[in-house]
Amino acid sequence: MSQAHIYADFQNLDDANRLRLSCAGTKEDLERHGIQLRQGMMLTFYTDDADDDGRPDNLLADGVVEYDEEAGGWVATVDWSALRHASDERHPNTAR
Repeated sequence: MSQAHIYADFQNLDDANRLRLSCAGTKEDLERHGIQLRQGMMLTFYTDDADDDGRPDNLLADGVVEYDEEAGGWVATVDWSALRHASDERHPNTAR
């Protein structure tokens, strides 16, 4: 997966349960990282979340980018069963 994490609104899903890559935060991250979306590109997306103590701990999801011709925009197919927290990547051997 890409080292860059790209913001996505995990509540902004299409009817196929794919992330719509159209929100301002997504566009800003793509521009900041110099990423131009292309068919089949794999990216890691994040959205804001917190741990049980209220400390920031973003949710992460890996996805494959595709262009939705019908909707006229970019989306990402995500394996929602592999959703994880950023802290899981920092401490891979630590149970939550």
